[in-house]
Amino acid sequence: MSVHFLALLVLVLTLEEQVYLGKITGGHEAVPHSRPYMVLLERNMSDGQKKYCGGFLLNEDFVMTAAHCHAKSYIVVVGLHNVRSSKETQRISVEETFPHEQFNPISFVNDVMLLKLSTKANFNKNVKPIPLASRDNGTLPKSCILSGWGRTDKNGTYMSPTLMETSVTLIDNKECTMENFYCSQGDTGPAEGDSGGPLVCEDGKAFGVVSSAVRPHSGGSDIYRYSKIPDSRNWIFFQPLEMP
Repeated sequence: MSVHFLALLVLVLTLEEQVYLGKITGGHEAVPHSRPYMVLLERNMSDGQKKYCGGFLLNEDFVMTAAHCHAKSYIVVVGLHNVRSSKETQRISVEETFPHEQFNPISFVNDVMLLKLSTKANFNKNVKPIPLASRDNGTLPKSCILSGWGRTDKNGTYMSPTLMETSVTLIDNKECTMENFYCSQGDTGPAEGDSGGPLVCEDGKAFGVVSSAVRPHSGGSDIYRYSKIPDSRNWIFFQPLEMP
């Protein structure tokens, strides 16, 4: 990664405090259960803290998230809209993790991980999988959506009780392309705790996984990065993941 692209620090979009959860910046509340693939990932850390990431259902057995959302153990919460209500939600432990074998914890290249659920998710109107984008033809999707439960503005601290969402426009950036990221920039985007959530674009498919942000050396607003799912498809299908 070019030192001219980074201003010293990669801003990881995971939660670093036990009682806080980062979230979509500049968004609005999603229609309840309009994104039935969304997952809240409770991460039980080795020091006893509980942290959070996002994720999304691929099928009844697997969730996708970011590789840097590592933890000692996990609980996946599906069918969730309001975190203050557990009605009709499913809480499922994770049996096994499959981080991308070429994940780089410094540059965050290949920031993708599969989670094998200990029991199958029960699909219903509030719990459904999302299809993955099949290939990258070199053109950027024109309209994409992010969703998550974290902070709604840069000065916020506590998690939002409801799922939020926002639209982002992808940018053409040479460094992003070289490292297999989609990128967006501006006042709206993911924040701490949104890592692992999906970048959902025009045809309703997951094109990317929320990964990290970088601060341009030349100044300006942060650039948000999403690991390209099309570039990871070969790796995904070499895992014990049965997809239609």
